[in-house]
Amino acid sequence: MSRVLDVYLKDRKAGELKQDDDASLTFTYDSDYLATDPMALSISLPLQEEPFIDRVVRPYFSGLLPDENARRRLAAALGISSNNAFGLLEIIGGECAGALTLLPHGSKPPDSTMDDDEPLDEKRLEEILSLLRQRPLLGGEAGVRLSLAGAQDKLAVAMIKGQVTLPRGGRPTTHILKPFIDGLDGTVENEVFCMTLARRLDLDAPRVSKGVAGKIDYFLVERYDRIVHADGRIERMHQEDFCQALSVPPELKYEEEGGPGVSQCLQLIRRTTGSPAADTLRFQRMLMFHYLVGNADAHAKNNALLYRSQVPDLAPIYDVVCTAAYPRLSKNLAMAIGGRSLPDTIQMAHWTSLVPPTKAAKRMLVTELTGMADEILPQADALTEEMSEAGTYHTILKTVRKVIETRCALVRRAVDKEGL
Repeated sequence: MSRVLDVYLKDRKAGELKQDDDASLTFTYDSDYLATDPMALSISLPLQEEPFIDRVVRPYFSGLLPDENARRRLAAALGISSNNAFGLLEIIGGECAGALTLLPHGSKPPDSTMDDDEPLDEKRLEEILSLLRQRPLLGGEAGVRLSLAGAQDKLAVAMIKGQVTLPRGGRPTTHILKPFIDGLDGTVENEVFCMTLARRLDLDAPRVSKGVAGKIDYFLVERYDRIVHADGRIERMHQEDFCQALSVPPELKYEEEGGPGVSQCLQLIRRTTGSPAADTLRFQRMLMFHYLVGNADAHAKNNALLYRSQVPDLAPIYDVVCTAAYPRLSKNLAMAIGGRSLPDTIQMAHWTSLVPPTKAAKRMLVTELTGMADEILPQADALTEEMSEAGTYHTILKTVRKVIETRCALVRRAVDKEGL
């Protein structure tokens, strides 16, 4: 017997996700939805009356769930198979990335104006963060239906008048909270530093901060896919990561495993966004920033399209950590630059392969890259001092600075070698 989940985009039923007896998935847009100013859920799920088959549906909906080990731990806590995307979404798919809500067939979305969310004082927040290690996303907690992609433990929360609260029943959240990663020193301060540095270099990046609950440090970031209105109403904006848009399963997010590379990402931007030229430059600057701060984990699921209207834009930069500060983590870039994934082997010819083979295009890219390399270290030093004064400093930031200094030197050496 088949099972059905109603799929809502914001407050409208967009269609139905069905699991058949053989465990295959299909998705069908609702006929009433198609008749009244519809928006596609994904580039990979264009508007049509015919159902989409498992090969197309599974990559998109699996992309709403946690990745890798977090998904396995979540499934174990819930007593279901980690391969059962439908079963997982049935339990936790109430508040997802973007504007999707998945509900039991015939149910209605929760009232977003209800005010019965659980305020989390420091003691309760520490309990919940400790619990995340065993039950990612608090899967199975009564009334909690939150789903976020990614391999790291995290929790979606709502900040109400400065108070961290846990929404119930799949109501909208405003922030994502991530506790420190066991075995990696200073990940909270590392990510706060890198994301704040991105803003200082005029990249589009959400605001972030560090918090402490008992003995647990955590990273707090505003959700760029939420708008908080003056009356307190929280509005969802739709988004999809590049793997979802390109119909690539989340387990293949790394280029070396068959996932999207820079070329595919640039093609996606150029054919789908409302401002392809501007978004292409923004994406290139993101690649430069990831390289300079030593973030080797900027894979396709860490890039997204954001739907402020029917036509998407490139989403802000997110999930930036200097992975090069940790010897146990891979040095290979998640997406190669000009075919090179080892940072110290990337020359200017590899960088300029990102743009058309004209002198003007190459000159513009070199100007952007060298300008960022000239600016980033002074900004990093100033930020380090500010974080120290604010009590958010960690010794890992010394290592991060060395990485940045080394990468800047590599860029200058590459420029000098080409005589540019």
